[in-house]
Amino acid sequence: MRTQNLLNGAGFALGKAPAYQLPWIQVASNAPYFVTENGAAWTPIGQNDNINWLELKGLFRRRDIAGPAAYLDGLAASGVTVLRLMLECAQGRSRFIERPFGVFVPAMVQLWDDLFDMCEQRGLRILLTPFDTFWTWLKWRHHPYSMGNGGPLDSPSRILLCERSREAIKARLTFAVERWGGSGALFAWDLWNEIHPAQSKDSVDCWNAFIADLSAHVRRLEERLYGRSHPQTVSLFGPELDWRPHLPMQDPIFRHPDLDFASIHIYRQGTIDDPRNTLAPAVDMGRIVRSSLAEITDSRPFLDTEHGPIHAFKDKHKTLPEPFDDEYFRHMQWAHFASGAAGGGMRWPNRSPHRLTAGMRRAQKLLADFAGHIDWTGFRRVNLNAEVKVSPSKVKAFACGDCDQGLVWLLRGDTLTKAGTLNREASPVAAKVTVPGLKAGRYRITPWDTLNGPCAEQFAASAKDGAGLAFETPPFAADLALAIRAM
Repeated sequence: MRTQNLLNGAGFALGKAPAYQLPWIQVASNAPYFVTENGAAWTPIGQNDNINWLELKGLFRRRDIAGPAAYLDGLAASGVTVLRLMLECAQGRSRFIERPFGVFVPAMVQLWDDLFDMCEQRGLRILLTPFDTFWTWLKWRHHPYSMGNGGPLDSPSRILLCERSREAIKARLTFAVERWGGSGALFAWDLWNEIHPAQSKDSVDCWNAFIADLSAHVRRLEERLYGRSHPQTVSLFGPELDWRPHLPMQDPIFRHPDLDFASIHIYRQGTIDDPRNTLAPAVDMGRIVRSSLAEITDSRPFLDTEHGPIHAFKDKHKTLPEPFDDEYFRHMQWAHFASGAAGGGMRWPNRSPHRLTAGMRRAQKLLADFAGHIDWTGFRRVNLNAEVKVSPSKVKAFACGDCDQGLVWLLRGDTLTKAGTLNREASPVAAKVTVPGLKAGRYRITPWDTLNGPCAEQFAASAKDGAGLAFETPPFAADLALAIRAM
C-alpha cells in the first residue's frame, strides 16, 4: 500500500506537528465519568462540528485563520469542552484526507495541525472519528477507497469485512496517531462512526473482531509512542436497536471489553428526529439513556454523540423555529445529563447553516456552570428516572444518584402551548420530591433554572435510613434542576 506520512505539494511544505501540553482525558477510576490525567473532573459539553462548515472552513489552505480562532474563543467562553469531528468531509470532493488512496493531502494535514494547535491553546478537546461514513456510503464512486479510484474496495457494503480495507483504515489511524495522538486536545477516538449491519453484508458477526483489531492497533501505537492511550468508543445510529432487534448489536456497542465508553446516536423516530413539541423528545431521551445504562455491565461512561431533528431537516427540508429549537435543545441536554449520561449529549446542528444558536450556547454555559455542583470524580450514579417520587404527578422526573449525591431535573408536563413549547408564564408549582438511595444525613440542595441559572437560595434537607431524601422545591413554571450533595 502507498502511504506517505508527509508530503510536499506545489508551493506548500508541511512542517513538524505542533508541540502539545494540554492534560489528557481519561475515564475516572471510581465513577462512570471523565477526568483529566491530573484527577480534575472533566465534563463533555459540545456538539458535532465539521471542517467544511461555516465556522471552520477557513482553515483549509489557511484562507481565514481569524474566523475559526474567534469561533473557538466563543465556544470556550460558552462552557464548551469538546467538538466531535470527522477527519474528512466526504460530502464533496475537496476535503478527503487521502487523495489518491494512501496519499495524505498536505492542505488537510495542515488544517488539522492548525486546529489541534488552536484547541490546545483554548483548552478545547476533539472527539475524532476517521471516516464520514454517511457521505462515504452515498458518494462512494468519488471516494479514494473505491476500487474505481484505485482504492481497495468495490462496495462499502463490505468495508467491515475486507482485509485490504482494514489495513487501509489502520494506516489512516496510524497517520492520525503519529501526527496528533500526542495531544491532550484529542479527547477520544470514535474508532468507527455509526457502525452498521449494511457495512458487513447485513450481519454483525464481524463487529467484535473489527472493533478489537482497530482498538488494539491504536492503543498499542499510542502506548509505544506516548506511554498511554486516549479513551475509545464506537458509535451506532441508535434507532437500529429498535429497527433490527434480531441482530445482537448491544454487546459490541455497550460491552466490548476493549472500549472505554459507550456511545449511540439518539435519533428516536418521530419524537426526536422530527419533534412536534419539546416535552416528548426529553421523555424519550431519558428513556433511552436509562435503557442504555442498563446494557452496560461495568463502570464505563455513556454519552450520546449525535442527536437532533435529522428527519425534519434532512428529509423534510425544515429548520425548526429558533425559540422552539432552543427549548428542544435545552430539554434534550438536561434529560441526557440528569438521567446519568456524561455531559449534555452532542447535537448535530441540523440547521441552515449548520450552527448552534445563541440560545443553545447559553444553555451549554449554564450546564457547564451547574456541573460544578457535583463531584463527578466519585459519583457512582445509577439511573433513578422511575424511582424518584414527585408530586404533582404531571411533573416528569429525570434523575440519577448514589449514596452521597443526586442530580434531579424536573420538567412540567401540563403547560404545553400550541407552539409545542412550555408556557413559562404558567402559575409556578412547588414539587414534593423523594430521592431514594441516599444514606442518612444532611444534604445541600442547589436549585437551578436551566434557562437563567441560579433561581433560589441553596437549602438543606435530611435523609433518613430507608426513607430517602424528601424535600419541597422552590416554585417553578417550566423546569428545574437540583444538585444534591452530602454536607
